[in-house]
Amino acid sequence: MYKIGVMPGDGTGPEVVAEGLKVLAAAADKYGFKYELTNYDFGGERFLKTGETLPDSAIEEFKKQDAIFLGAIGHPDVKPGILEKGILLKARFALDQYINLRPVKLYPGVETPLRDKGPEDIDYVVIRENTEGLYAGAGGFLKRGTPDEVAIQESINTRKGVERCIRYAFEYCRDRNKDMKLTLCGKTNVLTFEFDLWERAFNEVAIEYPDITTDYAHVDAICMWMVKNPEWFDVIVTDNMFGDIITDLGAMTQGGMGIAAGGNINPEGVSMFEPIGGSAPKYTGQNVINPLAAIGAMGLLLATLGEKEAAAAIEAAVAFVTGNKLKSMAAGKMGFSTSEVGDLVVELIAK
Repeated sequence: MYKIGVMPGDGTGPEVVAEGLKVLAAAADKYGFKYELTNYDFGGERFLKTGETLPDSAIEEFKKQDAIFLGAIGHPDVKPGILEKGILLKARFALDQYINLRPVKLYPGVETPLRDKGPEDIDYVVIRENTEGLYAGAGGFLKRGTPDEVAIQESINTRKGVERCIRYAFEYCRDRNKDMKLTLCGKTNVLTFEFDLWERAFNEVAIEYPDITTDYAHVDAICMWMVKNPEWFDVIVTDNMFGDIITDLGAMTQGGMGIAAGGNINPEGVSMFEPIGGSAPKYTGQNVINPLAAIGAMGLLLATLGEKEAAAAIEAAVAFVTGNKLKSMAAGKMGFSTSEVGDLVVELIAK
């Protein structure tokens, strides 16, 4: 019995969450597991009514769940940053979700802007440290608002935080069992303190994994190779800021934000899974948004809970739908409505 918290969020979030839950029900029926849902209404509408983002009491409730399924956070009437910091970042930090997991996989039938590349070339995973670095919020202003103003933003990297992320990446690479190759992405020639720590920890942990090939590349080189030779990568591990940047680049190469899914993971606690594309408020209520990223996020959720067979079935169903059914990944151009796409995936899982 899995306890799953559901936070549909803003805009089209509730629409894609509904399809993810539809797929969850089909997978549970097919593969014989049970679950119970708890719904949370945190997001822009609640903030506009109450001024509340994510209260501490909600964090305590989240800790009682096995996983959180998130639709999207972002409201056109709320200043950017308020909901992101008050809900997303607060949840990640409070639940110590120190891994951000972002598969970069091109499905059949999905267009990529990379010339002469296909699904066999774009299939890797980025593991991003998720609770430290520049996102820790350390820093401040001196003489703010004057011509002599100084702004300082500090990147905080602890040995514990770095090593547990790297160790997770090695374990994930081994479990993935594809090319058995792990690449450290950094900037050792400029960020000499931060990535000296990362590189030392990486090399020391690598000794425990002789079956995994390791290499290193500067983040700028990683960006070039992700475009030119994505087939070189199996698993990439990196810090919070670089991970934030390169995963969005990866999402574009796999067909855009509408197909990209991610997980904020605490391997020892509660993890949160979401589509990457945002709330897309202009499509709210039209039943035209692509739900496959949310459905993919549900697959990641089940895989993390240990339901690997169900997760594999969801991924296979998504691949079939993109390769054989949809005309486009774009909202309103799929040839099917949001709910119809969910129905297609459900039908395939049932079979």
